[in-house]
Amino acid sequence: MSEAKKGFWAIVAACVIWGLSGLYYKVLSEVPPIEVLAHRTLWSAVFLAAVLGLRGRLGELVQALGGGRAVLGRLVISALVISTNWFAFIWSVQQGHALEASFGYYIFPLVAVLLGRLVLGEAMGRLQWVAVGLAGFAVLLLGAGLGVTPWVPLILAVTFGSYGLIKKQLAVAPVTSVLAEVVLLAPVAVGVLWATHLGALGDGQGGQFGRDPGHSLMLAFSGVLTGGPLILFSYAAQRVRLATMGLVQYLNPTLQLGVAVLAFGEPLTPWHLMALPLIWVALALYSGASLRRDPVPPPAQ
Repeated sequence: MSEAKKGFWAIVAACVIWGLSGLYYKVLSEVPPIEVLAHRTLWSAVFLAAVLGLRGRLGELVQALGGGRAVLGRLVISALVISTNWFAFIWSVQQGHALEASFGYYIFPLVAVLLGRLVLGEAMGRLQWVAVGLAGFAVLLLGAGLGVTPWVPLILAVTFGSYGLIKKQLAVAPVTSVLAEVVLLAPVAVGVLWATHLGALGDGQGGQFGRDPGHSLMLAFSGVLTGGPLILFSYAAQRVRLATMGLVQYLNPTLQLGVAVLAFGEPLTPWHLMALPLIWVALALYSGASLRRDPVPPPAQ
């Protein structure tokens, strides 16, 4: 199998895991989202440290954390942004808003390109402006139709788009940077779990870890569920055209949408059915523009 094909199947596998991860966190609905997030953070640190350690690359973590005030500042901000994204997704799944979460991941590429324009001054073509406008109109339509501000898709799209913008300015390998982020968040996660087990957070009955063997194992495995797809994604990024990766990544919110409707039974209202085609058209325009501009990457080393 060629390197390009290996990369393609790696990104497909990553997106399938991300798209179906809602099923996993739904099983953990008895565990408060903040506790799930804390475990996800700590076990991700353990898993990613083990992976880099086995590859003899832990020195990269030391270099990243000691890379100066600017690098450390970006890592702290990116850690806060991605933890907010993780919490919002876990909360949305547990609270019956997985359908709205899928909308957030549909529109995040358009939010990212808009942030690139506003923050970095990156050029945007006419089709990209039209795509952003359509997506914005779709979100407004959904909010007006449902009678509530669509906070879940907006938070997920803005945090993930902002995360990508920050990472673009970090000269640190993807897996290493995520390890650095969860290491920075680890003291907060330990504090959350300490307070939870003392009854100060959560349901007041102490932490869920250790009560049920199944839930405890799932909380620990959340580190692999977080780090595994990231490793696959990083592998694919070295071998697959960026535009191809962008197209395949729409598999993630599509699976999320299917899980929300078919597995969780969340209602697909007429307003959803009007907003979704607008978002799909916006993504088609955006993807078409990207395909024309994206070069083929050099062979992976």
